[in-house]
Amino acid sequence: MGFNCGIVGLPNVGKSTLFNALTATQAAEAQNYPFCTIEPNIGRVGVPDPRLDVLAKLAKSAKVIPTQLEFVDIAGLVRGASKGEGLGNQFLANIREVDAIVHVLRCFESDAIIHVEGSIDPVRDAETVETELMLADLESLERRVDSLAKKAKGGDKEARAMLALAEPALAALKAGKPARSIKVAADDLPLFRQLQLLTAKPVLYVCNVEEKSAATGNSLSNAVAKRAAETGAEAVVISAAIEAEVAQLADEAERKDFLESLGLKETGLARVIRAGSHLLDLLTFFTVGPKEARAWNVVRGAKAPQAAGVIHTDFERGFICAEVIAYDDYVAAGGEQGAKDAGKMRLEGKDYVMADGDVVHFRFNV
Repeated sequence: MGFNCGIVGLPNVGKSTLFNALTATQAAEAQNYPFCTIEPNIGRVGVPDPRLDVLAKLAKSAKVIPTQLEFVDIAGLVRGASKGEGLGNQFLANIREVDAIVHVLRCFESDAIIHVEGSIDPVRDAETVETELMLADLESLERRVDSLAKKAKGGDKEARAMLALAEPALAALKAGKPARSIKVAADDLPLFRQLQLLTAKPVLYVCNVEEKSAATGNSLSNAVAKRAAETGAEAVVISAAIEAEVAQLADEAERKDFLESLGLKETGLARVIRAGSHLLDLLTFFTVGPKEARAWNVVRGAKAPQAAGVIHTDFERGFICAEVIAYDDYVAAGGEQGAKDAGKMRLEGKDYVMADGDVVHFRFNV
């Protein structure tokens, strides 16, 4: 199961620089003009999780494999994108394909880097992108509601159920609020997602600040944090310039010294990646043995067979049970055998809801 986050924003805010640093490549050419990124670049990055290293050490695992997130670097957006301005149609199509939106906002002043709006105002920039997404949703949903209403009158039960979700979303959009602002019951989420609304996707604002503000943020990033709290989004502060420098340092000790010299305990990218996982409402479970210690992601609320299916479809198809040890119990007992001896291993069936940190061995038969 793959999860991806689309990196979006106005031109020249640091999207491609962030993508390059995230993937530690130069896959996205960063230049000082709009639409440098035409086709979306895609990169996969490991999600930092110190628990995985602890488990690997206890099990003497030969390999350590973190879970991964996919990041997609999408072309810059301009006003009028919802009507096809700039690369608007392509931009909107690319966003429809991702699970969550990482919205990079420029929170630094620089005469050397042009801004398409002529001034620095990240809240305005956030509203520009959100408005274009809402206009696109409004147009598609108005057509969809008319069609659903006709089918519902004809007795189509699924159309009636979808209409009950579409109408509140349409009302929110008309009131200038994103679709994610409405409450949707967990059981209705699969149907709600079929509406394919851009503003229903979770949003993470990445505040790109100057180097001196990387540890503390600045007044511009503070304004973004306030907007995030008001609109049901999240926000993190990074300096894309620092992240690009760190990505070029191969030695871990050298990276640590460089970060400490700037008053940072970890890279901003680590925070972005963790926030991306949180944004997607993912939990992590582990499989551990002498060959490898590996982390896996599933959506919170997933049951054991679904988690087994993330590893291999045969595991889900022939699921028998799951041998589960909680992370804290595994560590406290010094490993799998100690946890078994202490009675901390449980056999769980098809209805077991996975918990974050579960160390699991799946039994299956096909």
